[in-house]
Amino acid sequence: MSSIPEIRPGQSIELLKELHILTRDGKLNQDSRRKLKQVYHLYQFIEPLLQELQQANPSIRLVDHGAGKSYLGFILYDLFFKTQTADSHIYGIETREDLVKKSETLAARLGFGGMSFLNLSVAESIASARLPARVDIVTALHACNTATDDAIRFALAKQAQCIVLVPCCQAEVASVLNRNKGKSLGKNVLTEIWRHPIHTREFGSQVTNVLRCLQLEAHGYQVSVTELVGWEHSMKNELIIARYRDLPRRRPGERLNQVLEELGLEEMHDRFFTPAPA
Repeated sequence: MSSIPEIRPGQSIELLKELHILTRDGKLNQDSRRKLKQVYHLYQFIEPLLQELQQANPSIRLVDHGAGKSYLGFILYDLFFKTQTADSHIYGIETREDLVKKSETLAARLGFGGMSFLNLSVAESIASARLPARVDIVTALHACNTATDDAIRFALAKQAQCIVLVPCCQAEVASVLNRNKGKSLGKNVLTEIWRHPIHTREFGSQVTNVLRCLQLEAHGYQVSVTELVGWEHSMKNELIIARYRDLPRRRPGERLNQVLEELGLEEMHDRFFTPAPA
């Protein structure tokens, strides 16, 4: 057991060193203490979801998209999954093969047998036979631009009960707003909101996340949006959490369509209107 009061009992000291949350001599400095605080802040949002899922099924399957060094996956495994049933599993999806291999090596060294790492794009993972047909929870932290939308499509295809997103670099909607700006300027005074390039970028980012929330609600999810307080390493700190509740779908679907039409984004209909799984 660690003698550092901030660290929870049973945590892997070796993992915390590997993630640079602890210094090489196993101590906390000001920077690593801030990182640990951020980890626990994010975990406090995800832990209740895992506990909810566990009540329905003790074997939890989690897929982490755009995993990078699998920072999130390792923390979740260390704090929650390593004490669960043998069938519980975390899958890290990452396009960079070197990071996949490093994660595999670290998981083997730590004895984290319930972790797998796949060298796939988010889009490729939807049809990959290397992933289970059903997934309980999907996470995507800072999956850039349309990779977040691919993660949503993956979650819908796998009928995930919970989805946790921290979107990043949403440029696609802004580019469509910018391209259609000339057509809209004389028709709708609201176009002033995104007339200037900096406003186009910021408004496009905001609209992207609004459309994603409506998309999830149109599939029966209850959606909450909050902020990752103290997430200093990134300006992208919007946290979207969706729980499947089989809620009414018609109104959010209609609102989604209305937003697309009002903003001249009809060409993006297929991106946000994901068909329900068969």
